[in-house]
Amino acid sequence: MIDFIEVPAGVRFTLHVQPKARRTEIVGAHGTALKIRVQAPPVEGAANAAVVEFLAEVLGVPRRNVEIVSGAGSRTKTVEVRGLGRLAVAQALMVRGV
Repeated sequence: MIDFIEVPAGVRFTLHVQPKARRTEIVGAHGTALKIRVQAPPVEGAANAAVVEFLAEVLGVPRRNVEIVSGAGSRTKTVEVRGLGRLAVAQALMVRGV
């Protein structure tokens, strides 16, 4: 089960990111993290930018509301989504099959 943690600004959760995938998609749970595949390669921040853009689209928030707060150089990242609650984030991701 994915841990969605409420913080004053919104929600934080952990991602496990697989770059250079065939397509960008949510795969499901990877332990307590959400696993995402992105088409972008892990070069010059391209995969991180793809993660932020994809999550913003899925959650219906502006890109500026999605921030990678730790793990920018790693496959395991902590993401903060501002402006949404834990339940709203979980429901939006459940629609995508998590």
